[in-house]
Amino acid sequence: MNSIFTILQTQAAGNAGGAGSWSFWIMMLLMFLIMWLFMIRPQRKQQKELEKFRSELKKGDKVITAGGIYGTIADVDEKTVLLKVDGEVKIRVDKTCLQKDPNSTTQA
Repeated sequence: MNSIFTILQTQAAGNAGGAGSWSFWIMMLLMFLIMWLFMIRPQRKQQKELEKFRSELKKGDKVITAGGIYGTIADVDEKTVLLKVDGEVKIRVDKTCLQKDPNSTTQA
């Protein structure tokens, strides 16, 4: 609430003097730039790494499903993988539900 009042005061001062409106727009631009640097850019980078991981999946990779099931990939299709969970137990899951196993020693 207080910040909205400050912005309104800045705009009112800018209409009277002219210099205030420039400082308002510069402040808004700097806020957007900071948000992009610390929030949007790292999230896009992480998303690209996850897409790359999912496209390079191969037999023998250790993964975790979104539901928390640990397993080893037994077969890879275009959109799904066959995941060996325990012994001869295998389940088919969508690639979008997979993440890299952080405890795995093999590199994907």
